Amino acid sequence: MNPSEASAATPYQQVGGAQTVVRIVEAFYARVETDDILRPLYPDDLEPGKKKLAWFFEQWLGGPTSYSDRYGHPRLRRRHFPFVIDERAAGRWLRLMREAWTEAGVPRDIQDPIFERLAVLARHMINANDDVPREPLGDVYLD
Repeated sequence: MNPSEASAATPYQQVGGAQTVVRIVEAFYARVETDDILRPLYPDDLEPGKKKLAWFFEQWLGGPTSYSDRYGHPRLRRRHFPFVIDERAAGRWLRLMREAWTEAGVPRDIQDPIFERLAVLARHMINANDDVPREPLGDVYLD
């Protein structure tokens, strides 16, 4: 890809598409599996979350809309209310995610603008001191 094509490409294309997104998600969840801060926030079975995160990232990066096609609007903050997320957890999530992107081979110059957005998203998920409904929103599948 020449420089003008790279600047016109979506972040999804810049990172390498679906294969890279899957590598990122796998590398991230491998870290979550052994993390003392994040692991307690995740369900016992991590597999369904992997698929959902991959679909979300594909869409969020400008690729296929598989997540919204299945679940509608992501409503990320609301979907995370059942989990008490503090600043430490949000920071750890970002750190492990950065490590996963690096392991997946995404160059730092492509990561950096994406992580500016991810940092805002991670801070938006902090809810530890908020009076929010803690019951799960549940999955609503679209036909």
